[in-house]
Amino acid sequence: MFTGIIEEIGTIKQIIKSDQAIVLEIEAKKVLEDVKLGDSIAVNGVCLTVTTFSPNQFTVDVMPETVRATSLQALKAGSKVNLERAMIANGRFGGHFVSGHVDGTGTIQDKKRVANAVYYTIVVNEDLSRYLMLKGSVTVDGTSLTIFGVSDNSFTISLIPHTLNETILGGKGKGDTVNIEVDMLAKYMDHLLKQQHAGPSPKSSMSASFLEEHGFK
Repeated sequence: MFTGIIEEIGTIKQIIKSDQAIVLEIEAKKVLEDVKLGDSIAVNGVCLTVTTFSPNQFTVDVMPETVRATSLQALKAGSKVNLERAMIANGRFGGHFVSGHVDGTGTIQDKKRVANAVYYTIVVNEDLSRYLMLKGSVTVDGTSLTIFGVSDNSFTISLIPHTLNETILGGKGKGDTVNIEVDMLAKYMDHLLKQQHAGPSPKSSMSASFLEEHGFK
């Protein structure tokens, strides 16, 4: 579990390709202060497992499905990436619940400066847009952000100078691809409502009459 508060910008040192999978070697410092083998680190919002590490770099395996479903496939040596360690139970929770399981990608359609902020409009497909709401939360390349504009197939976010400087989003522009994770609470609610409208499963013995027969009224 993550919060979407980026701790550090890392640098891709090497990418090793093997069939459809890849291994990323990433230069970093802060996220390695207490690292152990098997720890989870979000790379541009993608939860990955540390397989080797040294004082200034670590490696992670990226399986084929993750390569296909995220923007990690576009990385190259020298690329900058957002990094965040998994949250600890006694730490501050400054963002929102982020699983590190990217739901898909979006494309930056527009970028413009307004006073001290920069507005980004990001286009997504219909499967993702249904979970986006005004003032709701969204994770873009691992960064927890608040939505302040929504249309049929896009949403708008506003980045303050700190976020622009401390994440890779400041260097992103029109046409760039970003990883999107929608709010997990919205996904759970959507799933529960679908189940409710669908009614009891044909294979399930659970029903209103079943509950009444067993003392639940």
